[in-house]
Amino acid sequence: MGEILDLVEARLRTALGEPDARAGVTFLGTDRIEVLRFIDGDVVRYATLGMSAQPMADPASPLADPVKGPRAELVLSVRLGLADTDQVLRPLAVLAASPQVEGVIVAPGASLDLGQPLWTGAPFDSVLVAEPGGLVEDLELDAPMEPVCFLPLLPMTRNEAAWKRVRGAQELQERWLSQGTDLRDPLRASVALD
Repeated sequence: MGEILDLVEARLRTALGEPDARAGVTFLGTDRIEVLRFIDGDVVRYATLGMSAQPMADPASPLADPVKGPRAELVLSVRLGLADTDQVLRPLAVLAASPQVEGVIVAPGASLDLGQPLWTGAPFDSVLVAEPGGLVEDLELDAPMEPVCFLPLLPMTRNEAAWKRVRGAQELQERWLSQGTDLRDPLRASVALD
């Protein structure tokens, strides 16, 4: 487990540079989840470290395979200095622990709901899981282990989350794109929805 996390942290450092801060959270009955903060110009990126230590298990399966199964870490990017986004550390750790706690598989297109703002005053209390491979490349592991995917998180307002449940992730992402939505803006309003 430690070996995998060392490789994951090395991949994050290669892609994002040196973290300028890190925090760790442990929930009852789970492994420790760390959140690393990286500053890149006017963007701050938060990446989880620890979610990929164990493969995510299908909740319908009676036994969790200790080796096979998808592995992932979460990455959130927001504009620096517009809001106190460092408060997102604990919510991100909660999301990263959800496969262990709730037995869910976090995959692209999924919504992850916190039931509270990502940080004080944030217009977002859920995120859309986007496709991996853009910012941080997948980390290949020795077979039969699956690669670690670095899944970008896109903050959603309540209206966007409700619209996504009805129309789907693809349509929401197309709406954001067509209206030039700055998904890194920590203060942005909901995109216009019909």
